[in-house]
Amino acid sequence: MVPNDTIIALATPAGPGAIAVIRLSGKDAISISSQLFRSIRGKNLQEQKSHTVHLGHIVEGEKVLDEVLATVFKGPNSYTGENVVEISCHGSPYIQQQIIQLFLRNGCRMADAGEFTLRAFLNGKMDLSQAEAVADLIASDNAASHQIAMQQMRGGFSNEIKKLREELLNFASLIELELDFSEEDVEFADRTQFNQLLERIQKVLKGLIDSFAVGNVIKNGIPVAIVGEPNVGKSTLLNAFLNEERALVSDIAGTTRDTIEDEISIGGIGFRFIDTAGIRETEDVVEGMGIKRTFEKIEQAQVVLFLVDGPKILSDETKLKNIAVDFEKIKNKNPQKPLLLLVNKSDTLSREDKNKLNDQLQTIDYISAKTGEGVDTLQKKLLKFVNTGRLGKNETIITNTRHYDALIQALEAIEKVQFGITEELSSDLMSIDVREALYHLGEITGQVTNDELLGNIFANFCIGK
Repeated sequence: MVPNDTIIALATPAGPGAIAVIRLSGKDAISISSQLFRSIRGKNLQEQKSHTVHLGHIVEGEKVLDEVLATVFKGPNSYTGENVVEISCHGSPYIQQQIIQLFLRNGCRMADAGEFTLRAFLNGKMDLSQAEAVADLIASDNAASHQIAMQQMRGGFSNEIKKLREELLNFASLIELELDFSEEDVEFADRTQFNQLLERIQKVLKGLIDSFAVGNVIKNGIPVAIVGEPNVGKSTLLNAFLNEERALVSDIAGTTRDTIEDEISIGGIGFRFIDTAGIRETEDVVEGMGIKRTFEKIEQAQVVLFLVDGPKILSDETKLKNIAVDFEKIKNKNPQKPLLLLVNKSDTLSREDKNKLNDQLQTIDYISAKTGEGVDTLQKKLLKFVNTGRLGKNETIITNTRHYDALIQALEAIEKVQFGITEELSSDLMSIDVREALYHLGEITGQVTNDELLGNIFANFCIGK
């Protein structure tokens, strides 16, 4: 059921600013606003055309609260599909609250989280996956996540799913028809064509499922752990990546006792760098806890940067051998994980020093966290670990866990139907699996939904959107 009351909320961030936008939506949004808005030209908002802006004052009786701009959108040609009014007022928190409270006293109620977008979905202005893309677009903090959210909001993913579901639905209706003539043993659904359709759907679903590996890291950022012994320059490297003094740097070993995390965008992709406690034997309980957490972060990270102090390992043959052993241990424990061995303080190393290290260690990169030498090259190398081929080709990429789960279940149902065709199972058994596939595809776009699902999705939205 689409609500028929009128809701109001602040659509811009709370707090002082140059202006604030207060949004109303509902069948009485324009009529309520016309009672409290006094146009400088004597206009009645209810008589104005849709998508027009009007200068005037919000008044309570003879008391003027603020000079505002009132923008009128008449349903169904609005974001929510209902009558909408947006009031642009001065950005004082006091003024914002005075206007909202005035409208609450005159027939409006406060909007719930995401209720404007929920009404847009309920009124058919967008499907469920597009509505979820609105939240992703607001949360996007790099070029890649913005591109994916925009593509999904414009219906790229939805159209792909709807087309597959429609084709499957056509065959499903033929199979259901066979059940009505079960005694006559007739086939309305051509099994060869049906199998070809299932193979095509299976291929599309597998491609979308595989894209989640890329989409998930783009949406959430790629965790990169910086590990190594104390005082090798891990915190300095983090500061070099961020171009600010984020981590405390000191000559005293064991300064970093816990993980420090921060995120930057490299080539439009978010990377979350984690500066960890130095790995060494210690009797300090707090430092020991930090070192334990370091190994946990290595497990969680998608890329590991193993940092060593170039001059120090050159002067200590035992330490050099131990570094090679430790590096191999981490590599063997995480064979699928990109692991880079970085030799720090390259600005103090001669060509002979580097040749010696090249002979002792395999596949190393040289950097100077202090001067920034080699950091740009390292960033380019990190980008190569991210398969952004789909992004460049503007293909659909899945970033939503709910969509991923629904696609997995739809694929399992499709494979059951394929098995049914191969084994020549009866139409009634196959129709159960076809219905299940249709159900899970419909879950993605909102053709199949329930109040609990909608509540969970829109509870994560900000109020006013």
